[in-house]
Amino acid sequence: MVNENYEPSANDEKVLDALKNGRDEGNPWGRANPRYLVDKTSLDKGNVEFSLRSLRNAGWIQRVARGLYEFVDDPREGDPDES
Repeated sequence: MVNENYEPSANDEKVLDALKNGRDEGNPWGRANPRYLVDKTSLDKGNVEFSLRSLRNAGWIQRVARGLYEFVDDPREGDPDES
């Protein structure tokens, strides 16, 4: 369940941006491991792991396997099916 009241930190935003990278171009997107996120965000490993934990607890991402995380939802974007 997605926590719509969660306020992402600046570091959380960097992690979310890295997970969303490529979706507007039709490239693979939405899944990453912490090492990739460290490289893409320039955050240190501890900050990436803290953001992953926070975003996971808020339901915005999920852990699909050991060391692999997947974007679930950003409730600030609204429902893409509503038009």
